Amino acid sequence: MTVILGAGISGISASYHLSKKDIQNIIFEQDNDWGGLCGNFEIDGFRFDKAVHLSFSDNEYVKDLFSKSCDCFIHEPIAYNYYNGSWLKHPAQNNLMPLSLDEKIDIITDFVQNANDKANLKNYEQWLKAQYGNYFSENFAMVYTKKYWTLEAKDLSTTWVGNRMYTPNLKEVLKGAFENNTPNTYYASQMRYPKKGGYKSFLNFMRENCDIKFNKKVIQIDSLNKIVYFNDNTIYNYDNLISSVPLPEYKNLITNMPLHIKEACDRLKYTSIALVSFGFNRADIAKYLWFYIYDEEILASRCYSPSIKSNENAPNGCSSLQFEIYFSKDKPLNLTTQELINHIIKKSKQMNIFDIKDIVVQDCRILKYGNVIFYHKMENDRKVILDYLESLNIKTIGRFGKWEYLWSDQSLLSGIL
Repeated sequence: MTVILGAGISGISASYHLSKKDIQNIIFEQDNDWGGLCGNFEIDGFRFDKAVHLSFSDNEYVKDLFSKSCDCFIHEPIAYNYYNGSWLKHPAQNNLMPLSLDEKIDIITDFVQNANDKANLKNYEQWLKAQYGNYFSENFAMVYTKKYWTLEAKDLSTTWVGNRMYTPNLKEVLKGAFENNTPNTYYASQMRYPKKGGYKSFLNFMRENCDIKFNKKVIQIDSLNKIVYFNDNTIYNYDNLISSVPLPEYKNLITNMPLHIKEACDRLKYTSIALVSFGFNRADIAKYLWFYIYDEEILASRCYSPSIKSNENAPNGCSSLQFEIYFSKDKPLNLTTQELINHIIKKSKQMNIFDIKDIVVQDCRILKYGNVIFYHKMENDRKVILDYLESLNIKTIGRFGKWEYLWSDQSLLSGIL
């Protein structure tokens, strides 16, 4: 029997593809529902996703699996940015129109005069300044970096960037500084979202025949005798083990783990997320599909609208927003969930987004694992752990099992073994 730990998108994918090969398998999930970060929760007719938002995969195989699961809406990826009282189209670097003349001059001058060596960049701060100049990097990107990644830009590597950050040419910067009618330069041409059931509905086809046991939290793995121990005092023998368990957790799970492996687990950094969700008694509260927030004194880094993603996510005549606040052991969040809710209400009023009288549902919950943090030489620590797990014949999958910045389609593909 093949045992799969975790019923997120990678675990569901692993089970589905093993079953296609007639390989018997079973999934053990610590929560009482499946989906992981692709899951959702409902409150009084409002549905909110758990951090995964929209699909923009260009992988035809993944798109086919998703299309077999549900009908979906197609959204144009138009996002906005809030910065010092102004709303800028995304990406901000080539949509500077709402800013003051002086600030636009500072940004453009730095962009033109930038003489940084783009061939020998040692950290993310240098990468940002090489692409956008000092002023934009220091007042926009580096502030957002600290909010989202919880580290200073200089403390991050650049191995994760890929096509996630758009670098405009001078013509694009100038055009966006003087007119609003700019082309969409987002890295995806369209975003897809299920018409019903939230993001996890994309997994319905793969999920259909999966054997999932819920409320089964792993507390120990005996790789020598091939036994998994659970917190309900049950055990399960396996022939093969596939796991989406986050790498730092193994230091408490593996019997007789060597000290240097535990130390590598301890060095890994990751963000956690406080999801602050609101349902409103008006349909016109949510204006944008999603937006980013640059202001340092506002804790939230970005916000999505579940009701714009699908009108089925909110009752008729209502709308909804979900704010994301990131924290980590390097940037702790020393507020209660109610204090976080109150903070977002206060800041949203200042941003003219909504008022407390508009709220009919409010919620705050914490997700322990949000993103892998790419500190310098993280890949060395990751390799030490993954090589060790491979020596135990434990196959890892998913964002936190592979310890990579995987999007949902990449996590799905990681489950094909």
